[in-house]
Amino acid sequence: MEQQKFKRKVYLEDKPRDKAREELLEAFSLTPEIETIPVTEALGRVTAEPIYARVSTPHYHASAMDGVAVIAESTYEAHEQNPLFLKNGSQFVYVDTGNAIPSPFNAVIMIENVQIVDDETIEIIEPATPWQHIRPIGEDIVQEEMLFPQGHILRPADLGILLASQELVVRVVKKPVVTVIPTGNELVEAGLEMVPGKIVEFNGTVFSSFIKEWGGEPRLHKIVKDEPEQIRKVLLEAAQTSDIIVINAGSSAGRKDFTAHIIGGIGTVFTHGVAARPGKPVILGKINGTIVVGVPGYPVSAYLALEWFVRPLICKYLQIPEPKRQTIQVKLGRRIVSSMGAEDFVRMNIGYINGQFVANPLTRAAGVTMSYVRADGLLIVPPDVIGYEQGEMAEVELLRPLEEIKSAITVTGSHDMTIDLLSSHLKRVRTEMRIVSSHVGSMAGIMAIRKGEAHVAGIHLLDPETKVYNISYVKKMLAGQDVVLYPFLKRKQGWILPAGNPLGIGSVVDLPRAGANFVNRQKGAGTRILFDLLLEEAGLDPEDITGYDREMFSHLAVAAEVKGDRHGAGLGIYPAAKSMGLEFIPVADEEYDLLMTRQFYESEAGRLLVSIIQSPAFKAQVEAIGGYEVVENAQPKSLD
Repeated sequence: MEQQKFKRKVYLEDKPRDKAREELLEAFSLTPEIETIPVTEALGRVTAEPIYARVSTPHYHASAMDGVAVIAESTYEAHEQNPLFLKNGSQFVYVDTGNAIPSPFNAVIMIENVQIVDDETIEIIEPATPWQHIRPIGEDIVQEEMLFPQGHILRPADLGILLASQELVVRVVKKPVVTVIPTGNELVEAGLEMVPGKIVEFNGTVFSSFIKEWGGEPRLHKIVKDEPEQIRKVLLEAAQTSDIIVINAGSSAGRKDFTAHIIGGIGTVFTHGVAARPGKPVILGKINGTIVVGVPGYPVSAYLALEWFVRPLICKYLQIPEPKRQTIQVKLGRRIVSSMGAEDFVRMNIGYINGQFVANPLTRAAGVTMSYVRADGLLIVPPDVIGYEQGEMAEVELLRPLEEIKSAITVTGSHDMTIDLLSSHLKRVRTEMRIVSSHVGSMAGIMAIRKGEAHVAGIHLLDPETKVYNISYVKKMLAGQDVVLYPFLKRKQGWILPAGNPLGIGSVVDLPRAGANFVNRQKGAGTRILFDLLLEEAGLDPEDITGYDREMFSHLAVAAEVKGDRHGAGLGIYPAAKSMGLEFIPVADEEYDLLMTRQFYESEAGRLLVSIIQSPAFKAQVEAIGGYEVVENAQPKSLD
């Protein structure tokens, strides 16, 4: 009954993101609280006031070397032709680094420039100058000198300076308390048994980690059901104990998206929807003086909205500038289409090939968390731009360090699970290196090599006429280019079917007979070409196959779809079926080769890659999966 009081309220706006941000910051007027904490616990905290040195460092004249302290003026006669002999106690004393220099001595001679004659006598042959090798009082820190201004983020070395100047405690800005409230009937805690319709609640942990990274104090609330009165109660309680509230999900226009209505009923909503994709359904409001940010349930939308609106609030509270990401110019490997009137945030993979950064878009679906995890950067398409053409230059914000991107090997083309294993082995051998892979299909992989947009392409294209893999395609599409086709794997392709093969699929002709829901690969994929050949040989047309146009971009994606459908069927590799516990019926043994330019093949990175492929450890791990055989002592295939 209580839900009936909250009718669906659809009023998503297209407010410019910058305008929404400005309004939010203007409405956030909390005075930062200050707390005093031990210096030893102050790493990453923000100073609340200028800090001045209590004492000088060093606070005495200190020896900068191991040696002897002398009176400089008494050594001026020392020379190779006129060595001076000094007596311990009256004319010199031994000192170690850091020792106080006793009066009346005013210089230090390094011990290696001293000839010890006996326990009481030394010989020197060079004069000393006043105050040589002596650290004067205040050389590092002078008493009453300002060490750090207000708003300084304390680093490891800063804590040392504070302790050296006898500061044992420090006044810092108290971390703003940010309560994170996950909502949804479909949410369950991680670790519980999964059933259809239930989703693991992980956004709260991600949000809390971002908030902690930005300098806030996150407080993760337990899951709240989609019950308006319960959501209302939790929001009112959080408004009493929080500086900022983040509520996850319920921000769009679905039947159970009550959040905007509830906030408006107990407070004020000043934004519901921004002109950005993903991340449009954002709610910005205030309850009893506490800012509330409602973010979408889809993870990528939520992460971006959190960065746009929660990070600036934390930075304003701490009185520090917002961090800026490094940007670089990249060449776009594929066309980017956008819509006028809204900013588009496109996750990108970036490769560094032949001295140029090349970027390709990852999936733009707001619910695909791995696209954010795997992204190297963000391309922000302005609202007045409809996109970019392939080959155009554009600016991207980096999500990874530039050197990490520059040292990566870019692998594209057909998907295979062993590429991830190869990346893992590469990382063990060279910790600064990794493989960045994209699943675009064999044909697109060849084109990427042709245009200089990848280091390596995995391909498995069967020539229907010769029944030979890959060679004819490479010769035709890369005529005149100096490339290498390196034999990598022999692997089994076959029917991927639900456990027990309930439809009795044995060949391609059984698909239409049994009414199977086929899951295909994308155009240009080697598996797609093999399937089309099987159809042709059986005298079938694509129209005969239910699901022919349903395309997936990896073998694992095909297997996942089949697993969820008792009438499902797909064509793919054995390891994908095995990983999902599915039936596998072999159809063909195929050759999966690595295509690369000769320049890369002969480079240090190329040689390293080949050595890992041929290593016993890598071969053993690949072949343990099943359905694979690494080509032994492989040599490049002849393209003549």
